Amino acid sequence: MENCIFCKIVNKEIPSKFVYEDDDTVAFNDLNPQAPVHILVIPKKHFASINELDDEKVMSALFKAVKNVTKKLGIEEYRTVINTGESAGQTVFHIHLHILAGRPLNWPPG
Repeated sequence: MENCIFCKIVNKEIPSKFVYEDDDTVAFNDLNPQAPVHILVIPKKHFASINELDDEKVMSALFKAVKNVTKKLGIEEYRTVINTGESAGQTVFHIHLHILAGRPLNWPPG
């Protein structure tokens, strides 16, 4: 997608240091972290949200990437979040999973 910031990151039009990359996904630190560890995992292929995600290979790749990132970083306890839609907190309309760790994560968030 032409104006998608995450597509530009995937295409290396915007510099970013990936903490993880495979054939289908990349992971990088969130620029506005909500926890000591806040990593975004995104597919290289553009899908606006989980509502548009119809590719089972990409679905699987996203969750495998979460496991690989947390294993690589030695993180055993973490929260994953997928915001879907503006009222749910989605601000970039390219599906992404948040990995949050490094502090107690209460619910509701606070």
